[in-house]
Amino acid sequence: MTLKDDDTFGRRLKRYTKVSLSAGKIAAQLAGDRYLGTSADPSKRAKQFMESLGDLKGPVMKIAQLLATIPDFLPDEYVTELLQLQANAPAMGWLFVKRRMRTELGLEWESKFKSFEKPAAAAASLGQVHRATSLEGKSLACKLQYPDMSSAVEADLKQFKIVLALYEQTNKAVLTKGVFQEIAERLREELDYELEAKHIALYTKILQPKPQVHLPIVHPELSTKRL
Repeated sequence: MTLKDDDTFGRRLKRYTKVSLSAGKIAAQLAGDRYLGTSADPSKRAKQFMESLGDLKGPVMKIAQLLATIPDFLPDEYVTELLQLQANAPAMGWLFVKRRMRTELGLEWESKFKSFEKPAAAAASLGQVHRATSLEGKSLACKLQYPDMSSAVEADLKQFKIVLALYEQTNKAVLTKGVFQEIAERLREELDYELEAKHIALYTKILQPKPQVHLPIVHPELSTKRL
């Protein structure tokens, strides 16, 4: 195992442990409410749920956001808290950005842009956006995926499946299998930026006659599966 592999494994293990502890805490709260007859104020419980997620970015955040969009799946208090996750997403530092850009576009990646802003213009659950200018002078929005997202997705989905199963035990009116399958499919799709580019091309053809609809222009020479 190389130093790079060892570092990657260490980060994955640290994340998996943290997500597992968060899932365990949520499961314990659900079990207590169900089997011990305990009940906390809904707003307080929702805040505890948010605290259990801590500062994790990535799939955990995206899963929470997707859950918040499913009508009547979660209490309103949880939806309110979960929708705040997007605004609080932390961005990668410049050293990580440079490393990611070298991986996607090669060592001379900076020569492919007229300018590339160091601070992220926006940070979300699976990646962040940097403003840039092409060599032709066009304004660009570069969406860069965070490192190791594919393995993080699979690890977080395993924990999510456990939490959903426990949630179903506390609320028999909710069948969680379909919810898990839908979120897992959407999450894996969102990691594939080449697929997103194809979708943009499709919608551009469909909606091109409508002047009130504006769609982004993809630059294939500056795009990869994760950029």
